[in-house]
Amino acid sequence: MTIAASTELICFLILSVVIIAGGIGIVFLENIVYSAFLLGGVFMAIAGLYLLLNASFVAAAQILVYVGAVNVLILFAIMLVNKREDPKPIKGLQLRKIISAGVCAGLLALLIRVDLTTPWSLPGPTSIGELATERIGEHLFTDYLLPFELASVLLLMAMIGAIVLARRDVLITDVGTGKEVNQGLIEKATSPLLIDKNSSS
Repeated sequence: MTIAASTELICFLILSVVIIAGGIGIVFLENIVYSAFLLGGVFMAIAGLYLLLNASFVAAAQILVYVGAVNVLILFAIMLVNKREDPKPIKGLQLRKIISAGVCAGLLALLIRVDLTTPWSLPGPTSIGELATERIGEHLFTDYLLPFELASVLLLMAMIGAIVLARRDVLITDVGTGKEVNQGLIEKATSPLLIDKNSSS
């Protein structure tokens, strides 16, 4: 085995460990902000796997799109999670856990079956280099145009929903006191605090 092949194998193993450990941490950490940062690390590791496959454009898109989306995830967490409220018991939590575990186990078994039964061609196809960006653009705007546009609409709806939820929270309760407020109180004009009254007179 050559030095290049050994280095590629070591990088692949390191990135795989990072992805698996990060995914487990995302699921089991209670702090959603920490989970969001771990998700960013997982996306970065996936971008590293794309680099190992000589897909530099896909790796750059992975970092720009998915790692940037972590900020949106943190924004959702800050706006939607109210830490002042005490945790309430959830009805049927054990049943939900069992169903979720069953679905995840089924998906894992399906992935393992696909991996074992697929005749993988090694080595894979040769890299097309700079033509990869052109091919991706052709597929995005021809074969995968509908899913691409649906994802854009979905992200737009999520952004609008977050803005509406945050706006409604501001209009209903005051952050400091928790009392009800109205729009007139929020937009009430106040005099600047740093004006010297003696100089103005």
